[in-house]
Amino acid sequence: MRILHTSDWHLGRTLHGVDLSDAHERFLDHLADLAAAERVDAVLVSGDVFDRALPPVAAVELLDRALARLCEIACVVVTPGNHDSPQRLGLNAGLLGERLHICARPAAVATPVTVPAADGATGLLVYALPYLDPDMTRAGLAAAAGSDEPLARSHEAVVGAALRLVRDDLAARRSGGAERVPAVVMAHEFVTGGRPSESERDLRIGGVDSVPAALFSSVGADYVALGHLHGPQAVAGSRDPQERGGGGARPAPVMRYAGSPLAFSFSEKDHRKSTAVVDFDDSGAVAGVRLVPAPVPRRLSDVAGSLDEVLGPRFAARREDWVRVTVTGESRPDNLVHEVKKVFPHALQVLFEPTGRRGRSAAGAAPGADDPLAVTADFVGQVSGEPPNQAERQVLAEALEAAERRG
Repeated sequence: MRILHTSDWHLGRTLHGVDLSDAHERFLDHLADLAAAERVDAVLVSGDVFDRALPPVAAVELLDRALARLCEIACVVVTPGNHDSPQRLGLNAGLLGERLHICARPAAVATPVTVPAADGATGLLVYALPYLDPDMTRAGLAAAAGSDEPLARSHEAVVGAALRLVRDDLAARRSGGAERVPAVVMAHEFVTGGRPSESERDLRIGGVDSVPAALFSSVGADYVALGHLHGPQAVAGSRDPQERGGGGARPAPVMRYAGSPLAFSFSEKDHRKSTAVVDFDDSGAVAGVRLVPAPVPRRLSDVAGSLDEVLGPRFAARREDWVRVTVTGESRPDNLVHEVKKVFPHALQVLFEPTGRRGRSAAGAAPGADDPLAVTADFVGQVSGEPPNQAERQVLAEALEAAERRG
């Protein structure tokens, strides 16, 4: 069996005001061509199909065209991420026949999508977990496990409960000496050991945003197709595809983030965006993972120096890039943005940094700016003269969570 693993398309997103529709369309054409060329059995999309719960009409139409084309080639399994509306994403689930599976219901996590092999038998089981918001799912998942008490208010609790349901179903299917069918778990979460960038939306609940990788190791799956983090990467603790278990024991699953197909912030400028092609051997184990580069619409790069250095020949090779330009000097030059854009027509940010303040980041952010709770607590400390106490930090955390839910 062979699958394509992709995620975090974020259709409808812009990059510092630049419309990415053409870049998204180019990627989706590339993805369909790749699926056909590789003769894949399934395409797995692990969440954040859209950039927001109410996507623009053009983004919806782009998705419809992409799914129609992909469904002509292979089985397609889509799960909603934290940016998506599960209800809206699931509306079209029945419109493209048996090949499209939009898995948006937490109650159905233990009912796998069965991908047929060439001979018509079940060739692959796909357990597709939608993004599990603890506040929205902890009561339902507890009930599914036979408990009247809601689960703890954490990502670890709800993902752990969902994976226990998956584990029990998979164990039952593999009992009794039946032929072993490979299994994949799809999930959209921040798994411990993953490397984030600046463009993912914070998932923290109660001050914690991650789930342990060990939760996935006990399920019995062969591959974990993750979404949410935008850098393509294997998760720490994941096995190498070439590794084999000794003495009949199967090692931990292969766990990967597909990453986003496009860069959505300058923190991603060094990412090599790709789609994962995953092969399973006759025993059901992952035989190999190949990363196929995604098309790059325009390179992202940083340019920094005095105005003369920035406008001179030193950065000539980056003049057609999407750039973040940081000009240094004793005083801000007149008409700075206009002067820079004459040389760098695709400049997305033009910043000025007074000489002697290079200790701050290019965007002028304070250390720890990737943690909104830390930034807020630092602000309170500066204004009031002392850091917030534990009760005040709890109020701040709840306010930040409420703001994130409102988008």
